[in-house]
Amino acid sequence: MILHYTLSNDYKYGGYSMIDILLVDDEPRMLELLTLYLTPIGYNCVCAVSGEEAISHIENRNFKFVLLDIMMPKMDGWETCKRIRSFSNVPIIMVTARDQTVDVVQGLKLGADDYVTKPFHEEELFARIEAVLRRTNQRTQIQYHGILWDEAKHFVSVYNEELLLTPIEFSLLGLFLRHVNYVLSRDQLIERIWGLNTNTEDRTVDSHIRNLRDKLRKVNFPIDHHLKTVYGVGYRWIDNLY
Repeated sequence: MILHYTLSNDYKYGGYSMIDILLVDDEPRMLELLTLYLTPIGYNCVCAVSGEEAISHIENRNFKFVLLDIMMPKMDGWETCKRIRSFSNVPIIMVTARDQTVDVVQGLKLGADDYVTKPFHEEELFARIEAVLRRTNQRTQIQYHGILWDEAKHFVSVYNEELLLTPIEFSLLGLFLRHVNYVLSRDQLIERIWGLNTNTEDRTVDSHIRNLRDKLRKVNFPIDHHLKTVYGVGYRWIDNLY
């Protein structure tokens, strides 16, 4: 069962949209306290009490970052972090009651962006979150072998020449570049590009992919060597040429 301490996505805090974040801890009281800390400063908190539930959320929704407790039953924070990193680049801050260097190093090696040790002062938590988000904002621009994809400017260039893409094509390209060498199913693409409440069909996805491929071919980018169809599943952007 996933616990929700959330506000509507339409809620505005100080004139700005709330930032969606995921809190993962097997202790409901800790989730409640974290939500009480974070909601007043503009974060819309979704809470999960296990690693499995956290992964399900991340597969179906976009979050700005994840606050992940290490010591959980069944699937601990390390395993959860590892599985999240197999399909998502969402920033992860790990929470641990132990300050042993080996624990910190293990989390960072598995792909965590930072860590905080219990008990922590709320100001320290805020500072670490802000630092991770600053670093994340720098990731809005991706450069890949001649492609420049700039989310903030909604701009794409290939070999220094602007490439005009539709909003769907732009989002698909960014999603592939953020998940190089991972298979993205058609269902995942639909959920992340069109959202959950949609009647979008697989053939619609295929049509947009076909158009994206055509545009990249026309500017001599070797798209057929990178964007592969995984038959019966979806697509995979591979990086094995360089």
